[in-house]
Amino acid sequence: FPYTTLFRSAFVPLFAGSLARDGEAAARRFAEEALSVLILILLLLTIAAEICMPWLMFLMVPGFADNPEQFDNAVLFGRIMFPYLLFVSLVALYGGILNSMLHFAAAALTPVLFNGILIIALSLCIPVFGWPGEILSIAVSVAGVAQFLMLALVLNRAGMRLNLPWPRLTPKVKRLLALTGPGAVSGGIAQINLFIGTIIASLHAGAVSYLYYADRLYQLPLSVVGTAIGVALLPDLSRRLRAGDEAGALWSQNRAMEFGLLLSLPAALGLLILPLQIVDVLFTRGAFTAEDARATAWAVAGFAIGLPAYVLIKILSPAFFSREDTLTPLKYAGAGVIVNIALSVGLFFWIGFVSIAIATSIAAWLNTLLLWTHLARHGHLQLDDMSARRIPMIFLSTAGFGVMLWGGAWLLEPWLRAEAGFAGMIALAALVAGGVAVFAGLCHLSGAAKLGELRVSLRRG
Repeated sequence: FPYTTLFRSAFVPLFAGSLARDGEAAARRFAEEALSVLILILLLLTIAAEICMPWLMFLMVPGFADNPEQFDNAVLFGRIMFPYLLFVSLVALYGGILNSMLHFAAAALTPVLFNGILIIALSLCIPVFGWPGEILSIAVSVAGVAQFLMLALVLNRAGMRLNLPWPRLTPKVKRLLALTGPGAVSGGIAQINLFIGTIIASLHAGAVSYLYYADRLYQLPLSVVGTAIGVALLPDLSRRLRAGDEAGALWSQNRAMEFGLLLSLPAALGLLILPLQIVDVLFTRGAFTAEDARATAWAVAGFAIGLPAYVLIKILSPAFFSREDTLTPLKYAGAGVIVNIALSVGLFFWIGFVSIAIATSIAAWLNTLLLWTHLARHGHLQLDDMSARRIPMIFLSTAGFGVMLWGGAWLLEPWLRAEAGFAGMIALAALVAGGVAVFAGLCHLSGAAKLGELRVSLRRG
């Protein structure tokens, strides 16, 4: 479920516009009105989901119904974890407020807190108490509460203390709700496509796990690059457009695309060249066998094809959301979902679960093409001279990076395997670090990116 975009795609433009146009007091009132309605909706949704969890699981993973124990565990863990949706949606709302106020660090650290709590559960609680599924499920919900409390504390310190009025459908809240549904679907298209893939994959033994592990690997660069840029870009575009600064909005869009391609292209190529080595070194141990590694590697490669597209979707979508247009991205996302379903099902009986990863990537590129064409046609996207010069150099530098990575993998082949143990991790880290160094040098020499400019951008970011 695209929980992180549930309100952010619709809320941030409205809140940022109110903050710039009407002042902090009016923006706070709107945030409080949105908060009270959001809590009511999420409480009702959570109660309904807890009651209907068996039917939800049958819809999400129909293949589990053939194994009663597996299905019952899925229902139990779903009921334990579902309250996380309530708290992480509040985190998205609070994070949107902080981002609109140009406070990015706290919201960016919430995934770190989430992972830290899960690591504690894995390393300290499960060895003592056992019950790994139950404890990890509880840890997810606890992490959601912790994330919310952290952002609430930071927001209070930033001078934006929110009260909780009685829920009312004010004109601003009605506008927010009208924008939220389409924005949530289009902004969370990656999660929706993965959800569809999970349903289909449940028909193939082990495929859900293979896709999950592969998703974790390609979500790392997607979250670090695409989501981070999108989060920073949306309030920036909203403020510029409210001020009538179309030229400034185009400038921000161009720099965001350069930065997104600069980081996503080498990441995608690395996942395409080294999928088996990465999966083998990171995961092959215990119950995760060499056969599992090979299957997961195929899924990683399939997802990697679409990584730059999903990053571009995160960068292009704010151009619509900042103009309070969530319906157009929804239409294009819907076209991508249709293609995803058709290809996933059509190729499933030919190449198995890998079809799901490939279909997801093809759907992402279609969505990107539709978003790009629409923005260009309406004059909201145009490559300036700097982007027209730099983007080809980024592709050229990525090609050089790929050659270095392939050669390095050939030289380090004896160590890039699970049997090498800790040495394998060192070899993989050295190969990645060397590739990054080569890529940075090629970008600097070709003019794709100047190191000094990147340092300034990172300090400002």
